[in-house]
Amino acid sequence: MMEHRSVLLEETIDLLAVKPDGIYVDGTLGRGGHAKELLKRLSSGHLYAFDKDENALKESREVLKDYADQVTLIHSDFRHMAECLQEYGIETVDGVMMDLGVSSPQFDDPQRGFSYRFDARLDMRMDQTQALSAYEVVNDYRFEDLVRILKAYGEEPRAKQIARMIEKERAIHPIETTGQLTDVIRKALPEAILRKKGHPAKQTFQAIRIEVNHELDALEEGLRQACDLLKVNGRCAVITFHSLEDRLVKKTFKELSSAPFADPRLPLKESQMEQASFSLVNRHPVTAGEAELEENHRSHSAKLRVIERIRQKED
Repeated sequence: MMEHRSVLLEETIDLLAVKPDGIYVDGTLGRGGHAKELLKRLSSGHLYAFDKDENALKESREVLKDYADQVTLIHSDFRHMAECLQEYGIETVDGVMMDLGVSSPQFDDPQRGFSYRFDARLDMRMDQTQALSAYEVVNDYRFEDLVRILKAYGEEPRAKQIARMIEKERAIHPIETTGQLTDVIRKALPEAILRKKGHPAKQTFQAIRIEVNHELDALEEGLRQACDLLKVNGRCAVITFHSLEDRLVKKTFKELSSAPFADPRLPLKESQMEQASFSLVNRHPVTAGEAELEENHRSHSAKLRVIERIRQKED
């Protein structure tokens, strides 16, 4: 089993304010680091843990074997969390946590095709049972769709040039591996860009990965469901790793924690005005401390945001 260090581990569990008898959800089980820390704090409580990656579930089952009676592992995307929990008779929970993006073992396994550090077949599927992989995106998507995802999901300023070069190369032969794709990206970029710090393929690989796994759509749906499931004083903690995720979480949390607009011309007392159902636990994201930054490179871009339900939802 590959080593996996959970980012912002103590901070996440501390800010969830775990109740020993509470019902909790881990939307992104991964290799079970956050789940194990949460389970240590439960007495009669229970954790429902989701992951799209069957390998992650298999490895986590071993990591969490001492807590087998208190954890239920579910092979599903967290965007289906409400529906899946209903099957277990769960309507409300005390807390939800999500550690977004690709886990270190997924990145570090050359066969998964997530990283430009290794030459492997283009794959990038978190759920290896799904049909769409990076191979289809790179070889079958129209030029216009490639440009769209490179701009939207990779914030790649040279999206058109890269998409045009992909189109040109795949007309000769399919682009089958991460190494071939990296070479195509290099061909599309001017020398001045290639000399800059940072890998030239980073934004393109991110864009394709997000498209393959529908990450932002799933996040938007999953976040709303997570917050909807919370009991009063229940909390949702989310760790993001790039600006697109963080902006979406920040925007959603801001909406949920803001009172609906009330026309100031209406003669309403404060008690008659509709109040926000949620409150931000931290106004600014929590980031990794110096010790974690030194020992875990992945923590450099991590941001933790937490929200709490403060009023019962209206039926």
